[in-house]
Amino acid sequence: MSERLQPGDTAPAFTLPDADGNEVSLADHKGRKVIVYFYPAALTPGCTKQACDFTDNLDVLAQAGYDVIGVSPDKPEKLAKFRDKENLKVTLVGDPDKKVLEAYGAFGEKKLYGKVVTGVIRSTVVVDEEGKVERALYNVKATGHVAKIIRDLGI
Repeated sequence: MSERLQPGDTAPAFTLPDADGNEVSLADHKGRKVIVYFYPAALTPGCTKQACDFTDNLDVLAQAGYDVIGVSPDKPEKLAKFRDKENLKVTLVGDPDKKVLEAYGAFGEKKLYGKVVTGVIRSTVVVDEEGKVERALYNVKATGHVAKIIRDLGI
Protein backbone atom coordinates (compact mmCIF):
# COMPACT_ATOMS: atom_id res chain seq x y z
CA MET A 1 0.00 0.00 0.00
CA SER A 2 1.37 3.38 -0.94
CA GLU A 3 1.99 6.13 1.59
CA ARG A 4 -0.51 8.94 1.74
CA LEU A 5 0.79 12.43 1.17
CA GLN A 6 0.69 15.04 3.92
CA PRO A 7 0.58 18.86 3.71
CA GLY A 8 4.13 20.16 3.23
CA ASP A 9 5.30 17.08 1.29
CA THR A 10 6.77 17.66 -2.15
CA ALA A 11 4.20 16.53 -4.70
CA PRO A 12 5.62 13.66 -6.78
CA ALA A 13 6.59 14.83 -10.26
CA PHE A 14 4.79 13.20 -13.16
CA THR A 15 4.45 13.27 -16.92
CA LEU A 16 1.47 11.38 -18.33
CA PRO A 17 -0.38 11.27 -21.67
CA ASP A 18 -3.60 13.26 -21.97
CA ALA A 19 -6.69 12.28 -23.99
CA ASP A 20 -4.90 13.30 -27.22
CA GLY A 21 -1.65 11.52 -26.34
CA ASN A 22 0.17 14.76 -25.50
CA GLU A 23 2.40 14.71 -22.43
CA VAL A 24 1.22 16.66 -19.41
CA SER A 25 3.66 17.28 -16.54
CA LEU A 26 3.07 18.66 -13.10
CA ALA A 27 6.15 20.83 -13.79
CA ASP A 28 4.22 22.53 -16.64
CA HIS A 29 2.08 24.15 -13.94
CA LYS A 30 4.87 25.55 -11.74
CA GLY A 31 3.85 28.96 -10.45
CA ARG A 32 0.15 27.98 -10.38
CA LYS A 33 -1.80 25.96 -7.89
CA VAL A 34 -2.97 22.59 -9.18
CA ILE A 35 -5.81 20.37 -8.06
CA VAL A 36 -4.83 16.82 -9.00
CA TYR A 37 -7.72 14.44 -8.58
CA PHE A 38 -7.62 10.67 -8.90
CA TYR A 39 -10.64 8.67 -10.04
CA PRO A 40 -11.15 4.94 -10.75
CA ALA A 41 -12.46 4.86 -14.33
CA ALA A 42 -13.68 7.07 -17.16
CA LEU A 43 -17.27 6.63 -18.35
CA THR A 44 -18.61 5.40 -14.99
CA PRO A 45 -21.43 7.26 -13.17
CA GLY A 46 -19.51 8.59 -10.14
CA CYS A 47 -16.44 9.56 -12.14
CA THR A 48 -18.63 11.26 -14.76
CA LYS A 49 -20.39 13.28 -12.05
CA GLN A 50 -17.06 14.34 -10.56
CA ALA A 51 -15.50 15.27 -13.93
CA CYS A 52 -18.62 17.25 -14.90
CA ASP A 53 -18.54 19.09 -11.55
CA PHE A 54 -14.90 20.05 -12.13
CA THR A 55 -15.72 21.15 -15.70
CA ASP A 56 -18.69 23.22 -14.49
CA ASN A 57 -16.47 24.98 -11.93
CA LEU A 58 -13.29 25.26 -14.04
CA ASP A 59 -13.68 29.01 -14.65
CA VAL A 60 -14.18 29.73 -10.93
CA LEU A 61 -11.13 27.62 -10.05
CA ALA A 62 -8.99 29.13 -12.85
CA GLN A 63 -9.86 32.69 -11.76
CA ALA A 64 -8.71 31.74 -8.25
CA GLY A 65 -5.39 30.51 -9.72
CA TYR A 66 -6.03 26.76 -9.83
CA ASP A 67 -5.47 24.35 -12.71
CA VAL A 68 -7.20 20.95 -12.59
CA ILE A 69 -5.80 17.59 -13.72
CA GLY A 70 -7.79 14.36 -13.49
CA VAL A 71 -5.77 11.12 -13.28
CA SER A 72 -7.11 7.61 -13.87
CA PRO A 73 -5.61 4.30 -14.99
CA ASP A 74 -7.36 4.69 -18.37
CA LYS A 75 -5.58 4.81 -21.72
CA PRO A 76 -5.72 8.06 -23.79
CA GLU A 77 -8.29 6.58 -26.22
CA LYS A 78 -10.78 5.98 -23.42
CA LEU A 79 -10.08 9.43 -21.95
CA ALA A 80 -10.81 11.01 -25.36
CA LYS A 81 -14.11 9.13 -25.59
CA PHE A 82 -14.98 10.26 -22.02
CA ARG A 83 -14.05 13.89 -22.74
CA ASP A 84 -16.00 14.00 -26.00
CA LYS A 85 -19.10 12.20 -24.71
CA GLU A 86 -19.40 14.43 -21.62
CA ASN A 87 -17.99 17.69 -23.13
CA LEU A 88 -15.32 17.80 -20.43
CA LYS A 89 -12.97 20.78 -20.29
CA VAL A 90 -10.78 19.47 -17.47
CA THR A 91 -7.37 18.00 -18.41
CA LEU A 92 -7.54 14.20 -18.16
CA VAL A 93 -4.38 12.09 -18.09
CA GLY A 94 -3.90 8.33 -18.07
CA ASP A 95 -1.71 6.31 -15.72
CA PRO A 96 -2.18 2.71 -16.94
CA ASP A 97 0.84 1.39 -14.98
CA LYS A 98 -0.49 3.14 -11.83
CA LYS A 99 2.92 4.52 -10.81
CA VAL A 100 1.61 8.06 -10.29
CA LEU A 101 -1.50 6.78 -8.51
CA GLU A 102 0.77 4.85 -6.14
CA ALA A 103 3.16 7.80 -5.66
CA TYR A 104 0.21 9.94 -4.55
CA GLY A 105 -1.21 7.28 -2.21
CA ALA A 106 -4.27 6.98 -4.45
CA PHE A 107 -3.97 3.26 -5.17
CA GLY A 108 -4.29 0.49 -2.65
CA GLU A 109 -6.76 -1.33 -0.44
CA LYS A 110 -10.23 0.12 -0.11
CA LYS A 111 -13.67 -1.08 0.83
CA LEU A 112 -16.11 -1.61 -2.01
CA TYR A 113 -19.60 -2.81 -1.11
CA GLY A 114 -18.25 -4.18 2.18
CA LYS A 115 -15.37 -6.12 0.59
CA VAL A 116 -11.71 -5.14 0.77
CA VAL A 117 -10.35 -4.73 -2.76
CA THR A 118 -7.25 -3.19 -4.31
CA GLY A 119 -7.88 -0.28 -6.64
CA VAL A 120 -7.94 3.46 -7.17
CA ILE A 121 -8.79 5.40 -4.02
CA ARG A 122 -10.80 8.46 -5.07
CA SER A 123 -8.49 11.24 -3.87
CA THR A 124 -7.71 14.90 -4.39
CA VAL A 125 -4.36 16.58 -3.80
CA VAL A 126 -3.99 20.36 -3.92
CA VAL A 127 -0.46 21.39 -4.92
CA ASP A 128 0.80 24.93 -4.33
CA GLU A 129 2.81 27.12 -6.72
CA GLU A 130 6.08 25.67 -5.40
CA GLY A 131 5.06 22.04 -5.92
CA LYS A 132 4.29 21.33 -2.25
CA VAL A 133 1.18 19.50 -1.07
CA GLU A 134 -1.26 22.02 0.39
CA ARG A 135 -4.05 19.49 1.04
CA ALA A 136 -4.41 15.74 0.55
CA LEU A 137 -7.91 14.27 0.72
CA TYR A 138 -8.52 10.52 0.47
CA ASN A 139 -11.64 8.38 0.07
CA VAL A 140 -13.61 11.39 -1.11
CA LYS A 141 -17.16 11.11 -2.45
CA ALA A 142 -17.75 11.87 -6.12
CA THR A 143 -20.93 13.85 -5.48
CA GLY A 144 -20.52 17.25 -3.83
CA HIS A 145 -16.73 16.97 -3.65
CA VAL A 146 -15.95 19.91 -5.96
CA ALA A 147 -18.29 22.23 -4.01
CA LYS A 148 -16.55 21.14 -0.79
CA ILE A 149 -13.09 21.86 -2.24
CA ILE A 150 -14.21 25.32 -3.37
CA ARG A 151 -15.60 26.00 0.14
CA ASP A 152 -12.49 24.63 1.88
CA LEU A 153 -10.16 26.70 -0.30
CA GLY A 154 -12.21 29.83 0.39
CA ILE A 155 -12.98 30.45 -3.29
